Amino acid sequence: MWLEIQIFGFRALWSPYFMLFIIGLGILYYLITGPWRYRFTDENKPSVKQRIWFYFGLLLLYIVKGSPVDLLSHIMLTAHMIQMALLFFVFPITMYKGIPAWIWEKIVNAPVFKHIFKFLTKPLISLLLFNSLLSIYHIPAIFDFSKSSQVAHGSIVIIILFAAFLLWWPIFTPLEEYEILAPLLKIAYLVASAAIVTLACALIIFAGKPLFKAYSAEGSWIQAMSLCVPSDVLDGLASSISGPEMFSPLSTIHDQQLGGVIMKSIQEVVYAIVIRGIYYAWAGTKKETIDPLPNEASHES
Repeated sequence: MWLEIQIFGFRALWSPYFMLFIIGLGILYYLITGPWRYRFTDENKPSVKQRIWFYFGLLLLYIVKGSPVDLLSHIMLTAHMIQMALLFFVFPITMYKGIPAWIWEKIVNAPVFKHIFKFLTKPLISLLLFNSLLSIYHIPAIFDFSKSSQVAHGSIVIIILFAAFLLWWPIFTPLEEYEILAPLLKIAYLVASAAIVTLACALIIFAGKPLFKAYSAEGSWIQAMSLCVPSDVLDGLASSISGPEMFSPLSTIHDQQLGGVIMKSIQEVVYAIVIRGIYYAWAGTKKETIDPLPNEASHES
């Protein structure tokens, strides 16, 4: 497959402009949290662990939206589902762990944004908003529309990504004033989210026919490819490429089924890791607060 997709050229495969954007974000983070931070705060520099999380997140963002994964996401639904799962279920976590609390405080407490953000991050609102948007996005008519233009595709992905940040805020919020869920409620919150995603994935996995025209040669595949392939390159190749099946080892229906399975699997793994972390942190706290047994207490005295 790698040899076949090289015909789309370097710009389609590696998105050099997006690469420059990612590098720019990395430099901006270094300046704001380093040499420029005294303009905003008296806090110390981010820890090494925080910096690793942030730059790992930028690398992940480039991989899913700037590397050949992005090109493949317009050829195979499987690649699209990998892309979306990493973008919505992993990338926000890296930003919460990588960006210092004082930056988040300035963002979420901005005068115009503060009250809106407080409403949108109420657990029930954020839970329903993200999962509803993700499910609606994968309704065939909406999905195909999102592939019809750069504006539609970019706007829809950015809106869902914003909702993904809202989803993870009650779990990973760095600000104490927003820490409103007890550990067991956080676990219930993630279990409920997983259940809603299961329904959306099941509709894709068990569909008896291909759902998305954007992955059909007879549909809008060429139009979808124009989102990542320069128009001059695509015009030169249009007569020699027959459809996504030319580059995929899977049939359209099998690709669709595998995509649904992979989306659900990545989401389950991420949620399981997060729930495990919440549980062990809670269990450790409970253990520390348990009073010693009487004989232990008298022995210690």
